[in-house]
This record gives sequence, structure tokens and C-alpha cells, in this order.
Amino acid sequence: MVYAVLKEKDKRLAFKIYLYLGALFITSLVVSNLIFQKFFYWRPFGDVSVFGASLFEISVGILPYPLTFLITDLISEIYGRKKANQIVTAGIFASFFSMGIVLLANWVPALPNSPVQDEVFSQVFALSPIAVFASMLAYLFAQYVDIGIYHFWKRLTNGKHLWLRNNFSTYLSQFIDTFTVVGLLCIFEVLPWSMFYGLVISGFIFKVIVAFLDTPFLYFFVYLFRRRFNLKVNQEIDLEA
Repeated sequence: MVYAVLKEKDKRLAFKIYLYLGALFITSLVVSNLIFQKFFYWRPFGDVSVFGASLFEISVGILPYPLTFLITDLISEIYGRKKANQIVTAGIFASFFSMGIVLLANWVPALPNSPVQDEVFSQVFALSPIAVFASMLAYLFAQYVDIGIYHFWKRLTNGKHLWLRNNFSTYLSQFIDTFTVVGLLCIFEVLPWSMFYGLVISGFIFKVIVAFLDTPFLYFFVYLFRRRFNLKVNQEIDLEA
């Protein structure tokens, strides 16, 4: 891998941007776990059902989640595989830490004059340990697969064809993520097996559409990085040099 040689001022700016990208990544991940219990129905193709499940009848937690893959692809492209994996690991830690805080807040009793009583708080924020475990396991597996496939295509194409590695890495990792989380929820009887195929197909198609739509944004941000830091194709920023 070819690393760009940056001035100290530019390296500080690159590190600051990396921190902000990490903050966006972790926020998107944590929020997706906090809000996942609300579901909505998106009808771009009308009222369509797949294996008994309504197409795009999905959790609002899926809305910020695809952003995490865009961010890891951008970090992979500009900062390299190691920095992308570090963000994923930090996201896992932040997710479990935030879930612990929510469980603790749910355990302590509310005061009689509390604006939000225990029943309402539990209904909104009480999380199934199995659902959280399934989500985190699927996330961890899918993100590392995404980063690995992204860099496989990057090496194979010598840094060219950004759209290829962006889409093909995300498509496979999103399928793994959807298949794993729905499968675990069905195994632990949180969801019935009759919904398995419908939820997997619906969730995967939605994520593919989002991944396709985020490709122009990846091109735009990569262009800004390369222009600001004078990076050539296949060059990365080494923050530790």
C-alpha cells in the first residue's frame, strides 16, 4: 500500500476528520439499537408481500444503520483497513456500554412524580438481551466481512473502480447481516420461522437500494479527501507515521 506523506498540519486535520467520522459511525450504530422497536412501512412498489411478510415493513433502526457501511468504506478508502477495523471494534464497545446504561436505567424505579413512568420507559427502551446479542453478532460479522471484501477488490483493481468495491462489499455484508440477525431471532424464538424468508428478503433489498444510492456520496467524499490532501488513486493516509 502506498501512503501519502502529509505535513504535520494536514495530518492533524486528517486525524480530526477521522475522529468525526468515528463519532458519526458510533452514533448511527448506537441509535439504531435504541430505536429498533418501532416499525414502519415503506411502499415504493405498492402493497407487496414476500413469503408472507410485507415488503419493506421494517424497523426504524435500519434507517441510520446503512450509514455505518458508507463510513467504513470511506475510512477504508482514505485511512486504510486497520483504521476501519478500529472503528468497528469501538462501535461494538460503545453499543454494549450504551445497552448496559439503558438496562440500568430500566432497573431503577421511577419516582411517583416522574414525567416518564416505569411502564412507559420499559415499553420504549427495555431491550431483549437476545435481540441485542443477535444484532451485535450480525453487525460484527458483517462489518469485518465488508472491510475485508472492500480491500480485496481494492488490491485486485489497484485502487480503481471505486463503485465496484463499494457496492459488492456492501451487498454481501448486508446480506450476511440481515440473514444472521433474523436467523438468530428465529432460533431464539423471538420471531416465528414463518417470517424468516420474508424479513431477510425485505431487509436485504432495502439495504441494497440504500447502498446503491450512497455510491455517489462515497465518490463525492473521496474526491474531497483526495483534493484536500493531494492523494493519488490507491494512496492512503497513515495517521501513525
